[in-house]
Amino acid sequence: MPKQYRAVAGHELLHYTLAAFDACSEFTQTLVVISPDDNHFDARRFAGLRFAVRRKGGASRQASVYNGLIALADFGATDNDWVLVHDAARPGITPALIRSLVEALKDDPVGGIMALPVADTLKRVAPQHVPGGPRIERTEARDGLWQAQTPQMFRIGMLRTAIERAQQEGHDLTDEASAIEWLGHSPRLVQGSLRNFKVTYPEDFALAEAILSRNPAN
Repeated sequence: MPKQYRAVAGHELLHYTLAAFDACSEFTQTLVVISPDDNHFDARRFAGLRFAVRRKGGASRQASVYNGLIALADFGATDNDWVLVHDAARPGITPALIRSLVEALKDDPVGGIMALPVADTLKRVAPQHVPGGPRIERTEARDGLWQAQTPQMFRIGMLRTAIERAQQEGHDLTDEASAIEWLGHSPRLVQGSLRNFKVTYPEDFALAEAILSRNPAN
């Protein structure tokens, strides 16, 4: 089962994202982009939450986001409107975090992302395969390094153009900020939260359960 439909603290992971955005009345529309052959999604399980669905998911995040941007025109969105892109696998997002991003960026000429300064020591692994597993090649300085989160907030037109440029030049970028950087812009960083982590490894479900059951979103 795709992780966004896994139940945690009484709800599917996707429910927490939809609920957080639904609580922010300043948004005109929340659009869920899913794969055309997704057999797990059932809108009835999210009754009471405001959102629309488009089966426009692509082979990569970049492709899915691009298709979602095109689909937003169905709801009257224009190139100058803001769009926030969020991972369904980050169930710790809250209305307060979303609003802090919007408030910080609403007058910014570029837009930006939620992120956290890197706290851990970072090790560069030697590229060659060695007996016994990976070996450290060197320690990387963490000064000035931030860990990207979502939401990532940009103007629809700028983001669409950025992804088109990346596609034309053969690049499949891993987040929206990378595409904006590809155009030569410098997105802003807005302080995020540890609770807004990405559920990636099997043990992350237990951590999400602990956070979501003891610290309701607000």
